[in-house]
Amino acid sequence: MSMRLNKYIAQAGVCSRRKADDYIFDGKVKVNGRYVYELGTVIDEAKDKVEVNGEVITPEEQLVYLAFNKPLGYLSSAHTWQGDSVLDLVKVKQRVYPVGRLDKDSHGLLILTNDGDFTYQLTHAKFGHDKEYQVIFGEPLSTADIKSFESGMMIDGQRIQPVKVVGVRGNQANLILKEGINRQIRRMAGARGLSVNDLKRVRIGKLKLGDIKVGEYKNIKPSDVI
Repeated sequence: MSMRLNKYIAQAGVCSRRKADDYIFDGKVKVNGRYVYELGTVIDEAKDKVEVNGEVITPEEQLVYLAFNKPLGYLSSAHTWQGDSVLDLVKVKQRVYPVGRLDKDSHGLLILTNDGDFTYQLTHAKFGHDKEYQVIFGEPLSTADIKSFESGMMIDGQRIQPVKVVGVRGNQANLILKEGINRQIRRMAGARGLSVNDLKRVRIGKLKLGDIKVGEYKNIKPSDVI
């Protein structure tokens, strides 16, 4: 069966189709031992051998989408050189990857999949999918703290986009992000002199953590999220 090369790469869970085009253009993709540079290349998925960054890839027979309740202390990464990976807790035959990141010191909802296009849509800021976090601060939030969060900040020369603060209860609140840069909530809290005692992600897009137990997961559909 014929298939566009970028789609083949995405279905192998390597990256999105758009990122696959970048890999092709940058000379990181081989077909049958030869580098391919032409965008829109079509291959025979049954006969052709495709390599990305020197590794032979094969599209997954079945796309998998999991909602996982990440415990504290685990890395949202396929690499384990810095500690235990969430993938150590997931027992499925397909090779899945975490969508985005959730810090080792944070817990809650994490999506795992082998669908590169779905991952791209959830992680790229331009699509604006909400991510909601339940946060316990070391101190009660002031009106000035809330205003600062909702106005956005400059931190280390970087513009941090505004977040929505809801459900304030003393030192607890829910923060809703659309951008989600690395450690955004902790960095914003630190800029206000606030400590974060606990950070739990409770929603991604339409999908809520619900009653999934810590360390467990369930199958979902993309339409459950976006």
